[in-house]
Amino acid sequence: MIALWPQRHNEKHHAAKKQSFMSADLIFNMGKFEARIPGDRQYSKNHLWLQECDGAFRVGFTAYSVRLLQDVYFLDWTIDANTDVRDKQEIGEIESSKALSSLYAPSAGKVIEFNENLLDDPSTINTDNYGDGWLFRFETAEKPLQPAEYIVILEEGWEHTQRHLKGQIN
Repeated sequence: MIALWPQRHNEKHHAAKKQSFMSADLIFNMGKFEARIPGDRQYSKNHLWLQECDGAFRVGFTAYSVRLLQDVYFLDWTIDANTDVRDKQEIGEIESSKALSSLYAPSAGKVIEFNENLLDDPSTINTDNYGDGWLFRFETAEKPLQPAEYIVILEEGWEHTQRHLKGQIN
C-alpha cells in the first residue's frame, strides 16, 4: 500500500526540497484513490498534518481525511485563538457533503491562531489541503508521528474504514 513519490523538480519546490533533505512523499492507496503523505511534515493519529513554521506548527487535513470528507463547505471553531487544549479536545466543526464532523486537537498544546480565510471560503481545504488550506497554528511539546508511522496507522485502520464506508453506501 505504500509507494514513494519524489517531490517535483521545479523552482517553486527546489528550496523546500533542499531543506527537507530529499524527503520523498509516501502514497497510501485508498482503493482507486491515492492519498499523498508529504515527507516534509509530521502527522497526528486523527489525520492532521503538522509542519514547523515560525516556531510553531501549521496544521491541516491530510489527503486521507480530505478524501473521506469529500466536499468541505462549512468550518466553525468552538474555541478562541490562544487557547490551551487537551489531547482529543473538540475545537471546532466541519461540514462536508458526507457529514457534520467534530474537529479535535492533534495533541495537548495551544491553538495560537486560525486560518481566517477558511471561515469565508473553506473550499480551499478541498483544493489545497497541504498549502493555503491549512487550519490553524499550534504549539505542542508532544512529538508528532513521522510519515512512515502515520502510514502504519492508516494501514491498521483501513479495513475498518472500508467497512464503514460500504455501510454508508448500502
